[in-house]
Amino acid sequence: MNVLGIETSCDETAAAVVKDGREILSSVVRTQFDLHGRFGGVVPELASRRHVEVIVPVVEEALGRAGLSLTGVDVLAVTQGPGLMGALLVGLNLAKALSLVLEKPLVGVNHLEAHLAAGLLTDDRCGFPQAALVVSGGHTNLYLVAGPLEARLLGQTRDDAAGEAFDKAAKLLGLGYPGGVAIDELSARGDARRFGLPRPMLGQGLDFSFSGLKTALAHLVANEWQGREVAGQDLADLAASFQEAVVDVLAGKVRALLKEVEVKGLLLAGGVAANRVLRRRMTALAAEEGLPLILPPVSLCTDNAAMVAAAGFHVFRTGRTLDLSADAYSRVRPDGDSRGLG
Repeated sequence: MNVLGIETSCDETAAAVVKDGREILSSVVRTQFDLHGRFGGVVPELASRRHVEVIVPVVEEALGRAGLSLTGVDVLAVTQGPGLMGALLVGLNLAKALSLVLEKPLVGVNHLEAHLAAGLLTDDRCGFPQAALVVSGGHTNLYLVAGPLEARLLGQTRDDAAGEAFDKAAKLLGLGYPGGVAIDELSARGDARRFGLPRPMLGQGLDFSFSGLKTALAHLVANEWQGREVAGQDLADLAASFQEAVVDVLAGKVRALLKEVEVKGLLLAGGVAANRVLRRRMTALAAEEGLPLILPPVSLCTDNAAMVAAAGFHVFRTGRTLDLSADAYSRVRPDGDSRGLG
């Protein structure tokens, strides 16, 4: 079964073809870093307009790389939410049009289900249940995953997501957008032990909070540099210290989760899963716990349509299809069901 996935939840326009929920035949992602960089973050209206401009060529390229025409597609899968409403509607409306013209079934995919499904594309060693950390610009969640579409939310951020905190810290330090990438690269030559930033809520349940850490960084910069530009080794050390604090919290919460549940493996997913220090820390943690770690390649951590197609394959098998009246949702599905994903 060939599933064409379409992803437009934020600032990546993506399309992919995945066979039988496992084999990636093609995956095309068009980023918008050039568009949003000067604003220090995503501008929703601009993101939507760019999706409109490039979505059709991206889909055509994905089909071409897969060696298929539209008639070779069996199911259409599209990110229905959560995300930016305007951006989501671009992908959803194209998917509806294709479904109508081709007379092919259409399924809506929860963006968080898609991130969890990224693990199914790369590693099937451990089976279920799994402990999963999905960490991105919009979400920082801990799950107990019992199956491809069976995830129970056990912990989440109470304010900023980790990726959002990285972006805001990078903006404060003058590093530009996307902030997480800039901090990761600069931290490689920094001393993560130089500045004693807090580890919010570490040792306090499974929920996260990163707004206080961001505020602590702002106060540190204001007090130490008093309006002067932070540069050179100071800048690298600040970036490394901030990153270390975030990673300490993320890894600490996963360790706490493992004390509460018995699992067959760990899954790390979401855009921040591309962070090199977090990947190393989770690899070490999995080894300490004697558990396999499902660690998708970076291309499947950041927003992409292959994960949407993979999740869509499993959604279709449940019979949960969309009709042409279906709407996108920014946070919770229109019927009020968040599917346990938060």
